[in-house]
Amino acid sequence: MSRFFTQGDSSSESSSSDEEELYSDNEAEQKSEAEESEEEEASEEEESSSSDEGGKSGASKFLREAASSDESEDEDKIHVVKSAKDKRLEELEGVVKIIDNAVKINDWSTIATEFDKLNRQVTKITTSDKAPKIYIKTISDLEDFMNETIAKQKVSTRKMNATNARGLNAMKQKIKRNNKDHQAEIDKFREDKFEYMMSEEEEDVVPVEKTKKSKAVYMEGIDIRDDEGFSTVGRGGKTLQYTPESILKQLRSIVESRGKKNTDRAEQIRVMEKLREVADTPYRTIRVLLTLISTRFDLTTGSTATFMSQDNWTSAEHEFADLLEELEANRNMVVLENAEEWEDDEKPPQPAAGETLKIPGSVVSVVERLDDELTRSLQHIDPHTAEYIDRLKDEQALYNNILRALLYVENLKKDAKLELTDDGANRVVMRRLEHVYFKPAQVVHVLEETAWKKVPSKFDSDITPRTNDADIDSLVQTLSTYLFKHSADIIRANAYLCQVYYFALHDQYYKARDMLLMSHLQEAIGNFPVKTQILFNRTLVQVGLCAFRANLIYESQNTLQEICGSGRQKELLAQGVMIQRYSQVTPEQERLERQRQLPFHMHINLELLECVYLTCSMLLEIPLLAHTGSSPDIKKRIISKTYRRLLEFHERQIFTGPPENTRDHVMQASRALAAGEWKKSAQLINDIKIWELMAEPEKIKAMLSARVQEEGLRTYLFTYAPFYDTLAVSTLASMFELSERKVAALVSKMISHEELAAALDQVNSAIIFRKGVELSRLQSLALTLSDKASGLIEANERTLEQRTQGTANAFERQGGQGGRGGRGGRGRGKGRGGGEGVIVADQGREEDSNLVAVHLVERSKLERSMFFIFLLLQRAT
Repeated sequence: MSRFFTQGDSSSESSSSDEEELYSDNEAEQKSEAEESEEEEASEEEESSSSDEGGKSGASKFLREAASSDESEDEDKIHVVKSAKDKRLEELEGVVKIIDNAVKINDWSTIATEFDKLNRQVTKITTSDKAPKIYIKTISDLEDFMNETIAKQKVSTRKMNATNARGLNAMKQKIKRNNKDHQAEIDKFREDKFEYMMSEEEEDVVPVEKTKKSKAVYMEGIDIRDDEGFSTVGRGGKTLQYTPESILKQLRSIVESRGKKNTDRAEQIRVMEKLREVADTPYRTIRVLLTLISTRFDLTTGSTATFMSQDNWTSAEHEFADLLEELEANRNMVVLENAEEWEDDEKPPQPAAGETLKIPGSVVSVVERLDDELTRSLQHIDPHTAEYIDRLKDEQALYNNILRALLYVENLKKDAKLELTDDGANRVVMRRLEHVYFKPAQVVHVLEETAWKKVPSKFDSDITPRTNDADIDSLVQTLSTYLFKHSADIIRANAYLCQVYYFALHDQYYKARDMLLMSHLQEAIGNFPVKTQILFNRTLVQVGLCAFRANLIYESQNTLQEICGSGRQKELLAQGVMIQRYSQVTPEQERLERQRQLPFHMHINLELLECVYLTCSMLLEIPLLAHTGSSPDIKKRIISKTYRRLLEFHERQIFTGPPENTRDHVMQASRALAAGEWKKSAQLINDIKIWELMAEPEKIKAMLSARVQEEGLRTYLFTYAPFYDTLAVSTLASMFELSERKVAALVSKMISHEELAAALDQVNSAIIFRKGVELSRLQSLALTLSDKASGLIEANERTLEQRTQGTANAFERQGGQGGRGGRGGRGRGKGRGGGEGVIVADQGREEDSNLVAVHLVERSKLERSMFFIFLLLQRAT
């Protein structure tokens, strides 16, 4: 046989022997096959050597030596034949080595990946009673290293990166679940590590096939059909069967797939709905409901949808109501955020008599998420459509669940063994207060009455008893007081503002004002979150509107000035996003701003707000303008710059037509009031349609008419006082259709506040005006010019001080000293210095001289103007 065929046979035989070694189940057969392969290889080498010696006679000496050297190298190689046990142990040791290296560099991402591979390798090696010792050592060391890392992270200021943190969180659950099965061996290893690893107990290795865990139970021959005759079919064409025993396994696989890509959440929801139907115990039902609600919320996470659909939200709300019913019916089961997860999926926990079973979850978080999703949907739906009204009807169902969740949390707090904090109850109470504070008392009464009807009569609240549902003021007071006592700063501030808002909405102005001033929130509101700042702005506006309804015009204008005077009412009240032309807002900031917007039914009418602000400003500004116009010596004061700007723009218009909007009505009413036409002014104010949106419009119009009469009288006296010596009170009463007593009271008030230089003659019922130093028009203009000139002089002095930095007279030296030299050094005497220092000093002196010279010229001009004004005043007197 030639050498070619000999080599081919040997290779095929060796490969077949290798395969037999890898897949054999008997170790003795592996050894015999290895010996046969070694004998065949030895015989092949002898044949090949003899054939080479005989067949290469014609080759040169050099080629023969090279060939013989290659053959000798092949003979020196040692071929090691390994059993299946050794191969798998080597693979296991390789994975362990990678894990050790990852531990050295604290790479938890690699550790998590290799740990899964390690467990897959161990499944191939099974022993009668225990796992390989190197595996026990590795998982024990990993647990110790994990506990050490967690302890370091708690005290360290430097945070772990995101990838490592995810790996560490994944390993927490994996190690805890995995080490529970090998706890006995781990304890032996930790007692004496050296002795444990040096023990010579042989481990019987039996290779087994890897089994995969089935995610569902497939049963052949069972056909479960729905109403339409279709059945659910899994992989392999087998009918999918759901059983109570498979519920926990299914839930675990669904929970582990959360957040992963290509996860069909709709299919998971359908599976859990099937599982809920087959759930046979309260524990399984509660677990399914908790997972099902969370999965419904995940439908909007990471998708293009901005809010939950109404169908999904309604399903989640019904499932949450069912969850609360299950928990109320089974008092021995509680849902807590800090509860430990049950690890055994094969059998549910069996609590002993009198023992409480803790299930991981959060009732409060579900309520908050339901509330947030409803708010988000109301933000995106057009408020002028019927869809918005239909969606708003779901608020009653949400409020019912908030009330029942509060009752459940109160019941949990009664159990001292659970050691619950006040945080959960505070969050639910705050949500309840947020649904109440901005509504009228009649609406809240209906809301409360309907909610309590849904609650079984055997349940009652300790915070807000069922018997107090009729008194809404008491309800708001009780909820706010509870949060004052048990909550932190932010929730406490929100509760305080909600209570003030409620009082202002129900015309309790003095109570709302006193609470707002005593809270001192206006001093530190900038340190609170944006949501609290928005609530503060809304409360401030509501207090201003309450003052207006109480006929407190000055207080109303002063309160609304900060919000309405800024021109950013929409943005400050979270009722719209103002897109400015040259704004530096990033898309992320704009997205957050839109998320903070309030639903339409919570808005404060901005047109009504502007109307109230401008009307209050008119009633204060028009008499002030008349006062400063007749008395130029009085320093001018501006109450509202926004109103003044609008009034000046309106006066500059050549032609003004009939009023078209609220602003036009107020501006034309202002001009009529300034001209003494108080009836026309009152008519224009009363013609504004926006007053119909207030609670008692006729009362508001009557109040405004009376105020226009009074301010018209004051404006008349300020304007025409210089032209009267005496004026009968009865004349004024007939002009402004006021009682003589009312006129006398107004005049006395003006005299006492030193606004009017006059005396009231009560005997003759007349006003006697005192003539002081009356200035002519020319003198008034001269005084105005003098004030402006003095202001220019002061501004000029300040400008010179800034330009010369306080050294304006530094150049006025007595010839003995020169300027400071530049790079050449200091110069003394007559500018003595070195090199370029003389030039720099001269240039600096020249600039100072020019600047001061210009200043002196301007100052001399102003002084000449002042002198001219003085002569003009002398000549006029």
